[in-house]
Amino acid sequence: MSIENIKSRRTDALQFLPVNLFASVMGISGLALAWRLSSEVFGTYHFIGDIIGAIAVIIFLILALAYSIKTFRFFEKVIAEFKHPIAGSFFGTITIALLLLSSVISPLSKTLGEIVWIIGTILTIMLSYIIISRLLKGKQEALNFVPAWLIPGVATLDIAVAGGTMPFAWAHEVNLFSLAIGTFIALVFFVLIIHRLIHHEPLAIGLRPSMIILIAPFEVGFLGYTNFSQHIDNFASILFYFGLFLFVVFFFKVFKKTVPFGVSWWAVSFPMAALSNAALKYALYVDSWPIKAIAVILLAVLTFVLIVLFVKTLIILFNGKLLRG
Repeated sequence: MSIENIKSRRTDALQFLPVNLFASVMGISGLALAWRLSSEVFGTYHFIGDIIGAIAVIIFLILALAYSIKTFRFFEKVIAEFKHPIAGSFFGTITIALLLLSSVISPLSKTLGEIVWIIGTILTIMLSYIIISRLLKGKQEALNFVPAWLIPGVATLDIAVAGGTMPFAWAHEVNLFSLAIGTFIALVFFVLIIHRLIHHEPLAIGLRPSMIILIAPFEVGFLGYTNFSQHIDNFASILFYFGLFLFVVFFFKVFKKTVPFGVSWWAVSFPMAALSNAALKYALYVDSWPIKAIAVILLAVLTFVLIVLFVKTLIILFNGKLLRG
């Protein structure tokens, strides 16, 4: 087989690259931010977070290039993915990844971090508008009310998570605008999804890991609200504790040997990263050993889970299963 044919086959395989793989960037970026925050709470090495952050940037660039090639060569497949009632929501993983990367980059280059945040903010608001407008056309199947529907709404909350300290005069109103959108979208969709989980068939086994996304509105909401207000009050505490409670509930439903590994498992990464960051931030505020113990456990679990996901993803990439139709 010629080199040209091998390159062509590899490029053709990109048509099966799932957009939800960008969730890996979300999770790894969140892990980087958690380890940076850990250096403030526990005095761990700051460079750990920097190394993980560099890995997140590299993975994003690789995925962005690969998905751009897919878009150029297999545009109809990308459009079909975007229009899908479930998969379409995962395009929010791209915009969230950009917003989180702005926080990862900012300590190294403030200007670049601000530019990435602005791009991420514009794309996030546009995507939220498109997704919500599409859903309001009506006649949505109840079985399509899945946790992934929360992603575009949670994405708007991430604008404030990453932009709470942006120096622009207009950033305050943009952050407030994003919190307003994200809060009420998340509230409505959360109720719809819980209703579907209670009254309809269980989620397909491939979507089972996405149940952890249900903690995201509360933990991302906690981070966005506290970054915006620059303090932690009782409302913020309630968001943190309810998200923590939901995590315990869903942890034992998701992390089972009966749920086979697939790219969909990356759906657990960012919600868990948000919970870990929230716990570390709350530990700074409360300064109580039980809260610090929870923060340590969550950071350890998050790190272990992401290492496992990363290794397993590399395995299915190199054995050809990741990009197989």
